[in-house]
Amino acid sequence: MSRIGLATINVPEGINVSFSNNEVTIKGNKFELSETLKEGFELKIEDNELNVIRPDDTKESKALHGLYRALIQNMITGINTGFTKELELVGVGYRASNQGQKLDLALGFSHNIVIELPEEIKVETVNEKGKNPIIKLSSHDKQLLGMVAAKIRSFRKPEPYKGKGVKFVGEQIRRKAGKSA
Repeated sequence: MSRIGLATINVPEGINVSFSNNEVTIKGNKFELSETLKEGFELKIEDNELNVIRPDDTKESKALHGLYRALIQNMITGINTGFTKELELVGVGYRASNQGQKLDLALGFSHNIVIELPEEIKVETVNEKGKNPIIKLSSHDKQLLGMVAAKIRSFRKPEPYKGKGVKFVGEQIRRKAGKSA
C-alpha cells in the first residue's frame, strides 16, 4: 500500500498556504490555486512543512489521503517553478502556429484546427526547417496543462505503422511491422 499521504511537503519561501472550511488556498507572487478537500481532512502547518491528516483508516480515506497530498504538492510546485509540456507534430505537412492564445494546427484534415487556450496556459510554437514542429505549453496548473495537452494530442494520435501524429517529446511509440510482401 502506498504511503504517499504520510510524506511531508516542504513549503518554499514566498508561498503562503491557508486552510479553512475544507478549502486549501496556495498563494505565490503571481498566482493563486485552491482545492477543496473532503470533510474531515485537515492540514497541519509547522515551520514551512505541511502534513495532510486523514480522519480515519477506511480504504477511501487512505486513497484520498495520497491524492490530496499529491495535489497540494503539485500546486506548490506549480506556483514555485511551473510545469511545461512539449508536443511534437510528426508527419508531412503537419504545422502549428499561434497568435496569442489561439493555436492553429494543420494535421492533414481538410481544414485547420483552431483552439482557444485558457489564459493560464502560455503557448509557444517552434518551426525549424528540417525538423518537426514543436508546441511548448507552460502553466502553473498541472491538471489544466495535462488536460489541454491531451486534448491537442487527441486530434491526431500517433499511429503505430509510420509514427505520424501528435506525440509528446520523448514519448516512445510502439511500432508495428507493415504488410509482408
